[in-house]
Amino acid sequence: MNESPNKLFPPKVRLVDCHNHLQNPRFDQHRDGLISEMRKVGIHQCVVNGTTESDWPKVKGLAQDHPDLIIPSYGLHPWYLDQRSDHWLNTLVGLLKESPTAAIGECGLDRWIKDHDIDLQLPIFKQHLDLAVHFDRPITIHCLKAWGNLLTIFKESTVLPTRLLLHSYSGSLETARELLKLGAHFSFSGHFLHSRKAKVREIFHQFPPDRILVETDAPGMSPPSQNYQLEDLNHPANLPEIVAQCSQVLNIPVEQFAQNSRNFFNIASSQK
Repeated sequence: MNESPNKLFPPKVRLVDCHNHLQNPRFDQHRDGLISEMRKVGIHQCVVNGTTESDWPKVKGLAQDHPDLIIPSYGLHPWYLDQRSDHWLNTLVGLLKESPTAAIGECGLDRWIKDHDIDLQLPIFKQHLDLAVHFDRPITIHCLKAWGNLLTIFKESTVLPTRLLLHSYSGSLETARELLKLGAHFSFSGHFLHSRKAKVREIFHQFPPDRILVETDAPGMSPPSQNYQLEDLNHPANLPEIVAQCSQVLNIPVEQFAQNSRNFFNIASSQK
């Protein structure tokens, strides 16, 4: 193992992982140790994204057990829409009412996997957007090969959420420019540090520094260099190393990434 990444920054840099799935069952045997290590390396907050109704209770429980660390986020991922119940929307509304700090997501559109019906995805995604507007919450959006559909929805909407995050953005620069006009933010995944992702990194170079957040997307999307390894999983404590490398690649101070996340998720500067 390399030197602990908490040596990379001064303590005043309050790191935020803007997107992970700490509730994932693959972490079940390791979660307490993961959380301890996250704190040790200087991660102050992380946004844990639900993907199905069945994992929302676990996300809620983690946020209740670790309120200083975990910001819950609830949504239906487009890959798992066939698992939803008839009352999913009421359940989601209830969770948002219970937690004023909860975000919305992971939700979105996906045409990468052919057997996922875009005609089913569109109205469900719109319902997530409507909730984000109604409750004034940040929303984390998954989009793969459905950028035309996404832009159409945005442009046809009378009102959009004020805080839109395109998680692990992999679209074109042209699409990004349209999204920037709508006030969108973009998250940089450690996976983008792989050599084959040079084109994605070049697109991120074109973004305003205050529109970029950093994520682990743990347990998936492992970076090429991992200070912390856990079987074949991306360890969430890899965030400091990802932020450090992202800072070098994009020539943006690490403090900027931390502040961007705090602003986007409305994390009070005094919050410990």
